[in-house]
Amino acid sequence: MPVELTLRKAADELRHGDLASVLRARQRVAGLVGTYPHRLDLRERLAEVYRVLGQPAQAGRWTYLSDDRDPEETLAFERAYRRAEARLVALSWQGGIDQAPTETARTRLAALELQARVELRHRLEATPDEETSWGACLLVMAGGTFVLVCFLLGIVTLAQFLWKLVT
Repeated sequence: MPVELTLRKAADELRHGDLASVLRARQRVAGLVGTYPHRLDLRERLAEVYRVLGQPAQAGRWTYLSDDRDPEETLAFERAYRRAEARLVALSWQGGIDQAPTETARTRLAALELQARVELRHRLEATPDEETSWGACLLVMAGGTFVLVCFLLGIVTLAQFLWKLVT
């Protein structure tokens, strides 16, 4: 179905106003965003649907790359997706930053990627570089050896039982 026809149907469903119609409109527009992830106008249409549904975090998610966005919705989105990496994934952006249609979108994507890298670096630095103790390694090796011996004894016992049945 062509994009404009799908958008018209979604607009009609939004005007209808009942929950089932609005949810169908959301499904239609979300499908378009999935097919055309670089079209900011489709993302803004999806944000409109989420406003009707009363979900400001999702509205902020889909207008995050737009030139005009509601600061409260953006804040709600950032609260819902606290880590920059989670926000990047939630934006469902496909391709590189250079494929963004506007300078604003490119700037925001680049800033979010940089923030995600910084957060990752901080998490890695906070991870302790402890080595496993020899005692723990020996305990794991002893446990593995015990399991292996039990397995082999089981196979030998089963083979003896089957040999007695055959003879």
